[in-house]
Amino acid sequence: MGVLESVLEQIGVLDEGAMAAAHARQARLTKPPGSLGRLEEIAVKVCGIQGRAHPEVEESAIFVMAGDHGVVAQGVTAYPQAVTAQMIANFAAGGAAINVLARCVGARVVIVDMGVAGESIRCGNVVCRKVAAGTQDLSRGAAMSREQARQAVETGIEVFQAEMGKGLDLAGAGDMGIGNTTAAAAITAVFTGRTAAEVAGRGTGLDDAGLGRKIAVLERALTVNRPDGRDALDVLAKVGGFEIGGLAGVMLAAAANRVPVLIDGAISGAAALVAAALSPRAKAFMIAGHLSTEPGHRAALAHLGVEPLLDLRMRLGEGTGAALAMGLVVAAVRVLNEMATFEEAGVSEAAEG
Repeated sequence: MGVLESVLEQIGVLDEGAMAAAHARQARLTKPPGSLGRLEEIAVKVCGIQGRAHPEVEESAIFVMAGDHGVVAQGVTAYPQAVTAQMIANFAAGGAAINVLARCVGARVVIVDMGVAGESIRCGNVVCRKVAAGTQDLSRGAAMSREQARQAVETGIEVFQAEMGKGLDLAGAGDMGIGNTTAAAAITAVFTGRTAAEVAGRGTGLDDAGLGRKIAVLERALTVNRPDGRDALDVLAKVGGFEIGGLAGVMLAAAANRVPVLIDGAISGAAALVAAALSPRAKAFMIAGHLSTEPGHRAALAHLGVEPLLDLRMRLGEGTGAALAMGLVVAAVRVLNEMATFEEAGVSEAAEG
């Protein structure tokens, strides 16, 4: 049995008993029932994921998977491909937005070179698991082989499992890769049945002409490759990215290990679609951190049936939306665990009737 098959076999369902116990405790806490809104829902879901009525969220990590894309040759992005490697160095030095936001919530940042163009990134805190030095141009043929697609997903699984040994209660999924909004949009179009025009966004800041060019490239990629939406690895191989495959693996491993995983933006959302296609059960272990301004992200979250916690008009990626949402998850769990009940506080409950 392969790494992927083994993890898929381990993915279970939410623990109904733990969720029922959490619901019962929520009803006894010193507040009107339901008054903390979605914080109560989040806490109950985390209980179901972890399988305990008093969950723990002490150790958290944000996985930033990086990869380059051959499709940048088609002019689908405003930035040069060299920025991917430059930003990895920035992450490694702790100077990027994700580093700042991760520090705010006490999360460690796991930086993984899944397929950055050129030589491997030589920084001590970058995990080098390069599948290849970037994908092929998806508008001219498959972005990668099926074997490489599987390798990307299994690499994500292995990276996640390695972090479990350091302690991990809560995970976030982030990305870096110039051109990856094109790959993400293509994946999203396949799984949601939307057109290229419906899921394509401006990415790093395309003007109208650039957006039109991007839509045309997406339409050509979908026509040339004809990815099979019933076969997740086929979709990933035809129009995906190494970092997207890695993130899908992270999400599957999180589900198998009963760790809540926060979806970030459009790239992370596309990875979640791949993961959910490989294991529909994995969806229950996902929490949508925020809603990106990229139109494909809304389509992906709707298809997954998850409601974002935040809408701050962000579109940076890197795991920034997931990091911000981590604070809400931690708050929700701490309220459940630490808030006094009516009995403990000696507070009168509402009268019946």
